[in-house]
Amino acid sequence: MNNFTPLSALAGGVLIGLASVWLLAANGRIAGVSGILHGLFTGMSASPPGERGWRMAFLAGLVAAGVIWILLFSPPTRTGLSLGAMALAGLLVGFGTRLGGGCTSGHGVCGLGRLSLRSLVAVVVFMAAGMLSVFVVRHT
Repeated sequence: MNNFTPLSALAGGVLIGLASVWLLAANGRIAGVSGILHGLFTGMSASPPGERGWRMAFLAGLVAAGVIWILLFSPPTRTGLSLGAMALAGLLVGFGTRLGGGCTSGHGVCGLGRLSLRSLVAVVVFMAAGMLSVFVVRHT
C-alpha cells in the first residue's frame, strides 16, 4: 500500500471502462486484448476490410499510453528478473489466456460487465492464482 494512488487508479479505471464501452458500441467488439492480438495474426484473409486497422490502432494505443505514462510520470524500475525469465513469464501468460479463452481485460472488464458466468469463473481463478503467487513469493 506504499504506492497506492487512488486518483490515478480511478482515472485509469474510468478510461478502461469508457474504451471498452466505446469499442463495443462502435465496432460490436469486446475489448479483450488477447483476442484482439490473436485476431490480428489469424484468419485475417476472411475478415472484412478495416478489421486489421482497428486492431493495430487499439494495440498501438495501449503501447503508446504506457510509454507516455512512463516518460511523464514514473521513473523506470527494475524487476531483478532476467530477460529470459520475463520472456518465459510472457509465454506462460499467453498460454494461460489461450487456455482460459481470454484474458483479464476480456473476462474481467467486459465479461463481468455483460454478466457472463464464464467470465466470473475465469476472474475468480485469475485472482486466486495471483493471490497464491504473491503469497508464495513473499513467504519463501
